[in-house]
Amino acid sequence: MNIKKGYQLIVLHAHLPYVRHKGYTPSFLEENWLNEAICETYLPLLETFRNLKSENVNFKITMSFTPTLVSMLKDTYLQEKFLKYIDQLIELSNKEVKRTTYDLHLNYLSKYYLERFEKIKSIFLEIEKDITAGFKEFVKDGSLEVITCGATHGFLPLLESEPSTVRAQLTMGRKKHKATWGIEPRGIWLAECGYYKGLENYLSDQGIRYFFVDSHGIKNAVPRPKYGVYAPVEIGAGVFAFGRDLESSSQVWSAEEGYPGDFNYREYYRDIGFDLEYDYIKDYIHPDGIRHNTGIKYHRITGKSNYKDYYHPDWAIESAGKHADDFLQSRINQAIKFFDSEHQSAVIVSPYDAELYGHWWYEGPKFLEFLFKKIHFDQSEIIAAHPMQIIGQLPRIQSVDMDFSSWGEGGYADVWLNPKNDWIYPHVMECSVSMNQISHKYYKTQVPIQRRILNQMAREVLLLQSSDWPFILKTGTMPEYASKRVHVHTNLFLELRSMLENNDVDEARLKKIEDEHPIFPEIEFEIFN
Repeated sequence: MNIKKGYQLIVLHAHLPYVRHKGYTPSFLEENWLNEAICETYLPLLETFRNLKSENVNFKITMSFTPTLVSMLKDTYLQEKFLKYIDQLIELSNKEVKRTTYDLHLNYLSKYYLERFEKIKSIFLEIEKDITAGFKEFVKDGSLEVITCGATHGFLPLLESEPSTVRAQLTMGRKKHKATWGIEPRGIWLAECGYYKGLENYLSDQGIRYFFVDSHGIKNAVPRPKYGVYAPVEIGAGVFAFGRDLESSSQVWSAEEGYPGDFNYREYYRDIGFDLEYDYIKDYIHPDGIRHNTGIKYHRITGKSNYKDYYHPDWAIESAGKHADDFLQSRINQAIKFFDSEHQSAVIVSPYDAELYGHWWYEGPKFLEFLFKKIHFDQSEIIAAHPMQIIGQLPRIQSVDMDFSSWGEGGYADVWLNPKNDWIYPHVMECSVSMNQISHKYYKTQVPIQRRILNQMAREVLLLQSSDWPFILKTGTMPEYASKRVHVHTNLFLELRSMLENNDVDEARLKKIEDEHPIFPEIEFEIFN
C-alpha cells in the first residue's frame, strides 16, 4: 500500500438484541426490529457492496456482526418470518398501487416501493435466506473486514468485578465469529465502545489485535498521544486502540448539521402504518391493533415544520451524491492538514451504528456507494483501509495507558447505570458469580443431562448481561419489554440452578426452556471458568 496523506476507516456496528420469540400468538412486536433491519439496512448494504464490485471499485469497510445478530440471521424460524414480512409488504404495495391512482406522484411512489420490496426479496432468496452467506463473498475478496463483539453485547466495564463473565463474553464472541465466518477475528467492537484498564489482557488472550474507542479515550491517555485520534495507539499486550474522529461523526450523526437531516431525504416519521385509516391498514400492523412502521413512507423531510411534501427519490439520490463529495473533501482536507504538520498519514476513523444506514437514513447505503466510488475514482490523497493494514503501514505507533471510556452520552457509564436501570445489576452479578462457581463445581462433567442444564444456564446468564436492557430502560423506548427480559432470564437461570443442585430434573421443562432461547447451540458452560 503506497503512502497516502490519509487512511479512511468506515466502521459499521451491526447489532440487535436477541428478540427471537417462537410460538407466541400474537407474535412479539420486537421481532420486527430484525425484519426492518434486514429489509432496510443489511440487504441494502449487501446490494451496495455488489454494485461497487460490479464496477471494479476497490473498497474497504469494517463491520461488526454481533453474536446475537448472526444467531438470529442464521435462525430458520426468523428467516421464514422475514420472508412472510417481505411478502406482506409486497402485498401492501400492490394494494397501494391500486389505492393511489388518484395522485400521479403517490402512484409513482407506490410502484417504486413495490419494485424495491421485490428486489429485496429477490436478493434474500438468492442468498438462500442467510444474510451472512451474502456478505462472505466480500470477506473472501478482502473488501470487508468482519470483527466480533461480546457474546450478548455486554457492557464490560460494569462486569469488570467478575472476570469469568468478561472472559465468557469474549470467548463466546470469538467462537461464534469463527463458526459463522470460518476465520478467527482480528478485531472487536466492544459493546458501546466500553473499555476499562486491563481489558486488553483479556482481548490478547482471545487473539484480538484491535478495537475502537471514543475520542476522549485516546485524548485522555497517558502520555497524551502525539497524534491524537489520527493514529492508533498500543495499550499493552500487543493490542491497539483506534479513536473515533469527531468531525466525520458529526457530519453524519449530528441532529442539527448531519447529512440525514437534509430536506430532500425521506422522512422517517411519516409512515402509512400510522397515516392511513385503521380498517385499511389493520392487516399490515400488529394483530393487537398496535400501529407501527411498514416501511412505506411517501414524504420527505421538507423542513423543520410539521408540513411534509412528497418524497422525490431522484432529489434524495442527488443529495446523497453531494454529501458523499462533501464528506470526502472534508476528509482530504483533514488528512492534508495533519500530514503537513506531522509528516505522517492521518488515520480517520468513522464508526457508526450500521442501522443508521438504510433504516434511519434511507439513503445511507447509496451515500456509502457514492463515497467509495469517489475515493476510488476521483482523488489520490486518501485511501479506504482496514485497521490491520494501517498498523502495518504506519512508521511509528505510540504506546500509552488508557482509562475507562465509552461512546455513550457523557462518555462513561451513565447510560447503563442510573436510577432507571440500576436495579438490574444485583440480578446480573448474582447470576454471573453463581455461574462461575457452578462451572467450577461441574467442570467437564460427562453426565449429558447436567451438561444440558449447565449450557442453558450459560445461555440465560449471557442474555441477562446484554447492555440492551439497561439502555432501553434508560431511554424509555420499550421499558416493559426490557424489564421483562431481565426477569425472565434471571428466573430461568435460578430455575435451572435449582434443578441441577436438587437433582430434580424436569426434562420436559428443560426442553421447553432450550426451545425458548436456543442461542449459541455450540456453547460449552466451561467458558465461565
